[in-house]
Amino acid sequence: MTRAAIPTVRTDRLVLRAPQPKDFEAFAEFRAGPRMTHLGGPFDRTQAFIQFCALYGHWDMRGYGRWIAADKNTDAALGVVGLFFPEDWPERELAWSLFEGAEGKGYATEAALAARDHAFQTLGWDRLVSYIAVENARSIALAERLGAVQESGFDHPTYGPLLCYAHVPSDTRANARPAARAGGTAP
Repeated sequence: MTRAAIPTVRTDRLVLRAPQPKDFEAFAEFRAGPRMTHLGGPFDRTQAFIQFCALYGHWDMRGYGRWIAADKNTDAALGVVGLFFPEDWPERELAWSLFEGAEGKGYATEAALAARDHAFQTLGWDRLVSYIAVENARSIALAERLGAVQESGFDHPTYGPLLCYAHVPSDTRANARPAARAGGTAP
């Protein structure tokens, strides 16, 4: 099996890069926390490890996936952001999750815009969605800041009712987008 090349995307403050073993502790801590109730959690370390490994597997299976959003200066993992299309999802998703301490600083917006630009400009997509738990007000606010439009959601068998926010290339507004540029690939 050929390992998918995971591109690196840079913004003003972030690097969206391949997951690295050093990122697992922050990932596992986040997955064990109460914010995971929106996504079927909290999860123990064994479940978090499987989910962390799935970040790589998604790239290999689909040719795109979610990156670790890391601080450009320190390389500290701040969250997981990118393109997601599991087997039981109706459409490709722009997904984001920020780790404890990284919220409220504009990182999610910056990373989501860069990931969305990658989908539209590099991959040539004309649509993707964000599925959001009805009670997840912060993610709803982010989707709306991104210019996504709410459509009919769906009732997921594990996560329950999810709202659907659609993104199309016309959502990308020059005045809202931080500079994002692809640069090399991560191992």
